[in-house]
Amino acid sequence: MTSAAPTYLAQALRRPRYLLTGWPWRALAYLFTSVPLAGVLSLGPLVVLAPLVAATNAARQGRPVPLALSVFLTVGALIVVALAPLISVPVAAFERYRLGLVDNRPLPAAPWRGLAARYTTGTAWREAAHLFVLGGLVPAVYWLFTMVVLLDAVLIVSPFVVAGGDEVVLLWATPDTAAEAIPHAIVGVLLVPVLWYAAGALAMAQGTVARWLLRSAPDGLALREVTRSRARLVDAYEAERRRIERDLHDGAHPRLTSLSLQIGLARLDVPEDSPAARPLAVAHEQAKGLMVLLRQIVQGIRPQSLTDLGLAGAVRELADEATIPVEVHAELRRAVPETVETTAYFVVSEALGNVARHAGATRAQVRLTDTGTELVVEVSDDGRGGADPARGSGLTGLADRVAAAEGRLLLASPPGGPTIVRVELPCNA
Repeated sequence: MTSAAPTYLAQALRRPRYLLTGWPWRALAYLFTSVPLAGVLSLGPLVVLAPLVAATNAARQGRPVPLALSVFLTVGALIVVALAPLISVPVAAFERYRLGLVDNRPLPAAPWRGLAARYTTGTAWREAAHLFVLGGLVPAVYWLFTMVVLLDAVLIVSPFVVAGGDEVVLLWATPDTAAEAIPHAIVGVLLVPVLWYAAGALAMAQGTVARWLLRSAPDGLALREVTRSRARLVDAYEAERRRIERDLHDGAHPRLTSLSLQIGLARLDVPEDSPAARPLAVAHEQAKGLMVLLRQIVQGIRPQSLTDLGLAGAVRELADEATIPVEVHAELRRAVPETVETTAYFVVSEALGNVARHAGATRAQVRLTDTGTELVVEVSDDGRGGADPARGSGLTGLADRVAAAEGRLLLASPPGGPTIVRVELPCNA
């Protein structure tokens, strides 16, 4: 079966036919369109860095730093920081549009909340941080990559340059003849596909950082608590448990009792040395054991893997059975109460089920952390996001189970992903 086409550059880079697709050209277009944007934005850091370098040199030479330079440095830095949240608005809008070159997943913008919100929300300051990445880090990395590309170009053309009578000085050698330069040219040609991959990796890294900084989440990670009425849930759970117990007592239990009595009577009619005596005794014990087992089921269903493997082992078993790669990180320093352990297991099971059914993800991660006062369960994926408890995705039922254990469930799932389900379960005892 043909695998689905990649939706973003990181997926495309993992495909063996990457260089034969349009993704390398899309990555190159993303890099080229970054150059003028980064060039303009680099003026902001230069306003601060140039006077700072001058002041540092003066201090190193033992000369007093001019007062005008110190004032300019301070005022310039304050102006740059003050303007960054405002300038980031059009830049972030353009960057979200431009990210379509390397990532087909949508990245909606955060709604405008007024001028004051540009200085008081985490989303605005992450967009401002994106400005400094574009204006400070990107030019330095691009300059280094350009030097590598130019060096490779020199390697390729070195035989022609030497044959024309000019001198080529490489970092490690100075070929005098075209024959001496040919091995360097061969190395340069072999490095061309490597540089194509490197350009894709550079575009992927820049796009990933931009997507992380520009994802529109209402105030930070947007961990929204899915709350339910704990008292109502506990009452409903107890009522359901009593109903099941009554059905078992009035229905299955009498039949099992009758079966056990019939087997017991049959044992009395069979001599002890009869071949049927042993199977009847075993059947009698199994019937009595089944009644005990049913009572235990009424008290609370507990997966056998939890008893055999513990929480971390049982979660890893769930990860192995998942349809996508799932990483499990467990930091459990002690045994947690059985009710907490069971709730955490079903949280992971339901969350991974939702990832497989709805997220369209390529990988997921489960993290179990014992903070000393509570067990924190986090399930994240790189899918399309947009999970909403109101759409019946199973999250409300999961929140019910968590609330019954006196915990809380929090959700972060902006459109375009990623999705994070975080559950906090108190386990002081």
